Amino acid sequence: MPATLPSATDAAGWHRRVLHLAVPVVLANLTQPLMSAVDTAVAGHLAEPAFLGGVALGGLLLNFVFWGFGFLRMGTTGLVAQAHGAGDGAALRATLLRALLMAFGLGVALLLLKPLLLGVGLGLLGGSAEVQLHAAEYAGARIWSAPLALANYVVLGFLLGTQRVRMALALQIWINIVNAVAVFAYVYGLDAGVAGIGAATATADALGFVAGALVLSRSVRGALPGWGVIGERKALWRLVAINRDIFIRTICLLLGFAWFARAGAAQGDAILAANALLLNFQTFMAYGLDGFAHAAEALAGTAVGARQQQALRQTIRVTLIWSLGIAALFSLLYWALGPAIIGLLTDQATVREAALLYLPWMIAAPLLSAWGFLFDGIFIGATRTGALMRSMVWSLGGFAVAVSTLPSIFGNHGLWLAFMVLMTLRGITLALALPALLRTTG
Repeated sequence: MPATLPSATDAAGWHRRVLHLAVPVVLANLTQPLMSAVDTAVAGHLAEPAFLGGVALGGLLLNFVFWGFGFLRMGTTGLVAQAHGAGDGAALRATLLRALLMAFGLGVALLLLKPLLLGVGLGLLGGSAEVQLHAAEYAGARIWSAPLALANYVVLGFLLGTQRVRMALALQIWINIVNAVAVFAYVYGLDAGVAGIGAATATADALGFVAGALVLSRSVRGALPGWGVIGERKALWRLVAINRDIFIRTICLLLGFAWFARAGAAQGDAILAANALLLNFQTFMAYGLDGFAHAAEALAGTAVGARQQQALRQTIRVTLIWSLGIAALFSLLYWALGPAIIGLLTDQATVREAALLYLPWMIAAPLLSAWGFLFDGIFIGATRTGALMRSMVWSLGGFAVAVSTLPSIFGNHGLWLAFMVLMTLRGITLALALPALLRTTG
């Protein structure tokens, strides 16, 4: 049976459905820092500061690599949501198996490239010889779970696409519990040191997939498709094309952040530190806005799959209302409590003073960023990833012009203005593509 959506005239029902989907995702997002916090706390109590530096460096590398494969989650959400909306169980099962096979294949490729990945990647990040050694120990242990870590993206995408967000939250909590227990057991029970911290995260990924596989076995009804269906050329190419577009979009976004960091570093250590500190405000905001973007993914995909244009319009309207409301709340929070938050994050006077000087940009950022966050979710759910990729390419181009000119005129204020150009262009370019999306639905 096709998935049901509230009627186009049931405004209260749409708001309830959006909150039902968004709130668990926000809570799941808030658990994300817990895993790295536990690892950091344990590493911080080992004998030498280099242990903590190694965990930080190795974690940065693998988080960057795994985030680059985030298209596995996003592409799966859109395709599964559309199959769910159309009531096409066979397509849903085939999509899930194709995505899992892709995740396993990419994970095995990472393992085969392990020496090159760790050698070159850690070398580019720098650090002392001792920090590099511990980073290699941590990353070398953690990377063994790569196939299962990437498969967890697919499991999450499936649960979001079928609107089972509470189960997604439960799995995230389970992974964090396993990580916390394993890190203490390996480091203090087995005296495994930094490698034990990496192995604990790998164990959490592995047992997280075991739990996810159990959930999938109870969720996926009907006969599994044969290899002929799984390998059907048109469907495979669509999956590859969607994931390619999202990957390019992600790389463009990463390039924007890297360029921003490099331009800040050119202005001195205090500015670099202050900018990095203020980017935490952007991360905090993302935890809230991502929940409504994920709700938009699931609902937009379901509406497109069911070919209900009015449902898609309601999805855009209601999720945008909530996104802008949450963004306004973050802006007010940063205006009222920003100085206090900065004080909690650093006690270095020069960094604190610089951060306070540029805090107004973070007060404006939520309202400028919310549009791009939300429309990202709409286009991912609708699997119009070509428009998503083109939007990010244009946005990066605009940012490149801005970051190449404005800092030389306005200093770090010019750099932050360039960053706001990047965030604003994401929303504008996707908004311009919305009419074409609506015309092709229904």
